[in-house]
Amino acid sequence: MNMRQNTTLKKGNIALYIVLIIAVISIMVSLKHCAASPHVATEKSGNDTINIAIEYSPLSLYTYDDTLGGFSYDFMRMVENVSRHKFVFHPIVTLESTLAGLDNGKYDMVIAQFPSTKENKEKYAFSDALHLDRQVLIQLKDSCGNITVKSQLDLANDTVYIVKGSPMHSRLTNLGREIGDTIFIAEDAVYGPEQLFLRTATGEIKYAVINESIAAQLAKLYPAVDYSTEISFSQFQPVILRATDTVMRDSLNHWIETVKLSKSYKSLQSRYF
Repeated sequence: MNMRQNTTLKKGNIALYIVLIIAVISIMVSLKHCAASPHVATEKSGNDTINIAIEYSPLSLYTYDDTLGGFSYDFMRMVENVSRHKFVFHPIVTLESTLAGLDNGKYDMVIAQFPSTKENKEKYAFSDALHLDRQVLIQLKDSCGNITVKSQLDLANDTVYIVKGSPMHSRLTNLGREIGDTIFIAEDAVYGPEQLFLRTATGEIKYAVINESIAAQLAKLYPAVDYSTEISFSQFQPVILRATDTVMRDSLNHWIETVKLSKSYKSLQSRYF
């Protein structure tokens, strides 16, 4: 490698680090805004509230000019009005520690990328679906708009990044068996799905798997990123509860059903989907 190429690579690395630093700072600032907003906290509230851990992502929860938004957040605020309980939202990024918080009683509910598969239902209770989603591969297009991975078979002997503790690990493991080859899985313990998308968009990593709903929102800002390769079938995206909280699950399902019959819900769907 000559000096000119080396300099170009260094400049590229510096640019990448700057982008990632900006992304991390943005998240920290946004979470700070969330903590200062009504109904949003970072510590467990009193016994008279329902504490909900909600994934910080373009579809679930985001901030724009100090305003909270996101389909899951807006939907659950509608559920809150129907339930006549006070919901307190706790923005989270990583899933593994959040599920531990659900297990130990810090949270009453979790809204994150965690589909109600047979395996997951053995550990947790799930509400009715808030919406449908599926897992897709994130990759960069080349200068002509082409992609490297056109089908799942093209992932053989390659590395795919996922959020640590994500159920996508088992899906990719099973996919490796289906295609008769190895898919190497790198679990990221620091970043959430939004950050994995950005790391792929900036060329730091080749491939990542996240939910299509999040990918579709971010791809509007990053048209060079492709998410057309499906990794899973469509799956229900419910609220996660402790396996013993069946009474709360039944109440939540009743509230969800009531909200879905309202005109406000139809307006919410058209706004996000």
